[in-house]
Amino acid sequence: MDDNSEKKSLRSLLLEKRDKTSFDLMNIASKKMQKRLKKIEAFRASHKIGAYYPIGSEILTQDIIQELLSSGKEVFLPKVLGKDIEFRKIKDFSSLEKGSFDILEPKEDCKKDNDLDVVLVPTVGITPKGVRLGYGHGYYDRFLANYQTVSISLTLEKQIVKNIPKQEHDIVIDWIVTEDRVFKSNIR
Repeated sequence: MDDNSEKKSLRSLLLEKRDKTSFDLMNIASKKMQKRLKKIEAFRASHKIGAYYPIGSEILTQDIIQELLSSGKEVFLPKVLGKDIEFRKIKDFSSLEKGSFDILEPKEDCKKDNDLDVVLVPTVGITPKGVRLGYGHGYYDRFLANYQTVSISLTLEKQIVKNIPKQEHDIVIDWIVTEDRVFKSNIR
């Protein structure tokens, strides 16, 4: 993925900032986001939800995933296949194994389905207009470009920035959920 130096330095700065968040604060923020997600009608009404298992200092999604599974929703996590991701259905956390980048991914026997109602997208930084900065591999941009689904960024308030250089392949995120608020990106 073509990643310019401005994006690289911004990513480094934002990751450093996020990495300094204590586990306790991240846990509190994650629980607040779990509640705020329910304010989004598309999320509440969805049956098939794409989520992700957190790595490093990402928002803790385990409780969100568990709550979705307990409420009878179908939950799908990404599996990296070459330059792309595909989502596979999990029934619980035992459906996961270490995969690419040492991230927990669905096992081979989990059913593939990319036709999702909503996808929770890991985020390093984002603008109020929904321009997202990820890790620079482009997995989610490629996925969202190919599938019509509502995208929701889970991010800390301090990861929202005024400007991220937008490239042609960057897909705008529909909703932004932080520990303090939930709002629709205002690009459209």
